[in-house]
Amino acid sequence: MPKVCHVCNKGPAFGQSRSHSRVATKRRFDPNLQRVRVDVAGAPRRVYVCTRCLKAGKVTKA
Repeated sequence: MPKVCHVCNKGPAFGQSRSHSRVATKRRFDPNLQRVRVDVAGAPRRVYVCTRCLKAGKVTKA
């Protein structure tokens, strides 16, 4: 299962870690996803939802 928000499709973002000597290494910024029981088309399902969508009340918990 992909680590993507079910509501807003927010997924991982990519960037670089910089050491003290400014050497760049690739890194990944993962969204804060929670596995929640949500009503999807009238039936409860467990899906990944980001905390921003949960806080904004964009989902109805089952």
